[in-house]
Amino acid sequence: MKLFSILIILYFLMQERVIFDFNKKSDLQDWIIVDDAVMGGRSLSTFKLNEDGIGIFEGNISLENNGGFSSLRYRFLKKTIKEYTQVKIRLRGDGKIYQFRIKSNIADYFSYIAPFQTSGKWQEIVIPLEDLYPSFRGRRLNQPNFSSDYIEELAFLIGNKKSESFKLLIDKIALE
Repeated sequence: MKLFSILIILYFLMQERVIFDFNKKSDLQDWIIVDDAVMGGRSLSTFKLNEDGIGIFEGNISLENNGGFSSLRYRFLKKTIKEYTQVKIRLRGDGKIYQFRIKSNIADYFSYIAPFQTSGKWQEIVIPLEDLYPSFRGRRLNQPNFSSDYIEELAFLIGNKKSESFKLLIDKIALE
C-alpha cells in the first residue's frame, strides 16, 4: 500500500500545471498589451479570442520614433513552481522570432527571457526554466539565470529590429 501511495504522489507531481488554457469563455482582462508607445513609438497590437477560443496576439511593429516592440503580459497571483523545470507552450506563429518572458516578482525591473522561433504551424515550444536569462531593455544582465520558486508574470514580446506585421496564436501555457 505504501508503494501505491508513493506512486500516486509521484504521478501528481509529474503532471503539468496549467497557467492558462484558452477557450471560448476565457477571461482576457488580466492580459495587457504594452507596445513601444510607452516610449513614444508607433507600434500597435491587439489581443483577442478567435471563434475557436484561441488567443490571437497580432499587430504591426514600427521603427518610427525609436519604436520597435510589442508585448503581451499576463499577471497573476504568485504561483509556486519549485517542482517544475520547464514551460510548455502550444502556439502557432508566423515564422518570426518571439521572446517568452517571466518575472518571479512583478516589482523587478527586469525579466527573464528566452527567444523562440515559430514555424508557421502549430507547435509545442518547450523552454527549460533554467535557460531563461535576465534582461532589461534588450540587454542581457550580468546575473544568474532564472532559479526562483515563484512566478507572478509571463509575457510574449516581438522586437526584431524591423518594421513588420505579426500574428501569434496561443492555445495553452503550462509548467512541466
